[in-house]
Amino acid sequence: MAADERRPRVAVLGAGLIGIDLAEKIRRSKNLDLRLVAGRDRESLGLRRAAEMGYVTASGGIAALLKAGPLDMVFDATNADSHAEHWAALRDTDTTLIDLTPTGLGAVIVPSVNGGQAAWHRHINLVSCGGQAAIPVLHAISQRCTPTYIELVSTGASASAGRATRLNLDQYIAATAAAIRSFTSTKDVKVMVNLSPAQPAPPFRVAMTVLAAGIRPAPIRASIAAAAEDVRAFTPGFKVTSLSVDSGRISVAVEVTATGGRIPAYAGNLDIINGAAVLLAEQYAAR
Repeated sequence: MAADERRPRVAVLGAGLIGIDLAEKIRRSKNLDLRLVAGRDRESLGLRRAAEMGYVTASGGIAALLKAGPLDMVFDATNADSHAEHWAALRDTDTTLIDLTPTGLGAVIVPSVNGGQAAWHRHINLVSCGGQAAIPVLHAISQRCTPTYIELVSTGASASAGRATRLNLDQYIAATAAAIRSFTSTKDVKVMVNLSPAQPAPPFRVAMTVLAAGIRPAPIRASIAAAAEDVRAFTPGFKVTSLSVDSGRISVAVEVTATGGRIPAYAGNLDIINGAAVLLAEQYAAR
């Protein structure tokens, strides 16, 4: 049996900013076999770029993907409004669907927190880029104290947010807040998003404020450091840039710088969610 036949056959659905970077990450993986990048419009810039990069491409969206033959895994990098249709098309197949759109559908997975649960599901949701950056830190905090309020502000470069991201901002906020509530058992959660047009473009930044009872600074700091180290295993550009722990209040900010690939350094939002997706796929391959 050839090496490619032993590797999971995967496809990327969507040829926007996220989809193209995801395809590049998959191609660099020794454990995954990228069979197709599918988009809606053959003349779209993203699909033309994917073809120029040497990927097998197809237009027609989910219909084209279904015609491509059996696939072990599909990454949905399109938009939240289309995802339910894509899952309906794949539900009765043996394909695992990893959702990179902020639908809140499927099993919500943050690799460094509950990645082990992914093996039990064929429909996986990765929350949002802000969720992937914040939840490991917030979950670590919630294991050391009892948050009563969590506020999160994500700031990304305007150039790193494609059309689908802009159209899905309401879903992004709702899905991220719901996931934070689930992972921290905190009812009062507020999520905000900023797209910055500043030049030079700023790195992806997530600022978190936690109000809580029973705060002990040393264990909190240690838990945050450990959580950050776990995230860096698949997103090397992740770092904690500020941390303040006071009586009743924790303020922490993280930045994500994209490393490697074709995306600019400021596009850490793409880097972290795509890194999470590829990690889960490689774990699938190992099984």
